Order: sequence, then structure tokens, then C-alpha cells
Amino acid sequence: MLEKKSEIHSLLDPRTKLLMVLTIATVVIGGSNLGVYGRTKYFLSAIPFLLFLLEKQWKTAFLYGGAYIIAVLGESYLLHYTYGVLNFILVAVCMVVTRFVPGFIMADYMMKTTTVSAFMAAMERMHIPQAVTIPLAVTFRFFPTIGEEHGAINQAMSVRGVRLGGGKPLKMLEYRMMPLMISCMNISDELSAAAITRGLGSPRKRTNICHIGFTWVDGIAFAVCIGAWAAFICGLMGR
Repeated sequence: MLEKKSEIHSLLDPRTKLLMVLTIATVVIGGSNLGVYGRTKYFLSAIPFLLFLLEKQWKTAFLYGGAYIIAVLGESYLLHYTYGVLNFILVAVCMVVTRFVPGFIMADYMMKTTTVSAFMAAMERMHIPQAVTIPLAVTFRFFPTIGEEHGAINQAMSVRGVRLGGGKPLKMLEYRMMPLMISCMNISDELSAAAITRGLGSPRKRTNICHIGFTWVDGIAFAVCIGAWAAFICGLMGR
């Protein structure tokens, strides 16, 4: 199925979350850590952490927050005391965590807190063509389902003693990766069939019982995004 039956509640409208994903992914990746731009970058990187806390998803919030803080401290202190290959590895890891991970975590938040119905309603309000919305709607359910399948396969293989440190790397590749690849193909076929069954490819306009709309929280989020883009553009012009 394209959507779980569990209720999903979110403070933000799907369009606001999409804007925040684009803002964080763009502004955090580009630019330096100095001046106003640096403070803007750190502020934007903290937004996914706060949103996951509000959703009471403590594990994701603290794993991301801890990894980000360690990476920032590594950039500030450890890089000056290391040399050679170790310094190169630390630079690469810290850069990935501080620049790329915030955008991925914000996208993960959007996928976990947005139902397919709400997403489709938001895309229709924005007059996005179905050639774009249908693949995205399928993707919304594909990755979470793959994650569940991966967890089930790992649990089954752990019971059978097929572990990374168990001295059986070839068996791990065969018994874990091959079932996951087959599951990916089956899940993609099932999700495509479910999308067609729901009439996502129909030329007629679909009705939707999902109610979406902007609130004062969305207004604050929009103001934050506008300020971030202004700082980003000013930073580019000042170079």
C-alpha cells in the first residue's frame, strides 16, 4: 500500500516542509562557517533536531544532534592537531556530517511526518504535474518500506549467526543483500500497482479528504527560510 493506516500529525504543512528541505540542503551546503552566514548555517542545522524533538522521536533527534556536535567540534579543534591521511579522513567525515546530513535529516523528517494523501494534496495545490508527483508519492512509501524489510532481514540473519564480525563476509553478502535486492524489486512493483489502483495516473482531477493549510507555525518557518536565503545571497555577493 502507498500509505500506512496509522495517524500522522505534523505541525507544518507539506509545502512548508518541502521549502525547508530545499532551504537547508542548499544554504547549509554552500558557503563558509564565518560571520552571519556561519551562524545561519548552524541555526538551520538545528531545525531538524528541534522538529524531531517536537515529534517525540528521541532516538533520531539525539543521534543526529550528537553526530553534528561531534563533527563541529572536530572541525574546530581536532583538524588542527592531525596530519596526513588521518587529517584527510577527519575533514571528509566532518564535512559530510556538517554540510550534507542536515538536508538528509530534514528530508527524513518530511517523509516520516507526511502522509501520501497530504503530499498529493499539497502538490495539487501547487499545480505540479503528475509526471513529478506520482514518482515522488511512490518514493514516500518506498524508502520506509525498504527500511522495515532491511530490519527484518538483519534480525533473521542475526538469529542464524550471520553477522559482520562473524568471519562470514560472503554469507553476509548472500543472505542479507540478495534478499534485500529482491525485496526492492517486489516492493517497487507493489507500490506501482497500488498507485495505479488509487487512480494516480488518471487524467481526471482526484478528490482528497486530507485537509492541509498554513498556520502561524508555517509563517514562522517561511520567515526563517526567507532570512536564510537572504543571508545566503548576501554571502555570495560579498565574496
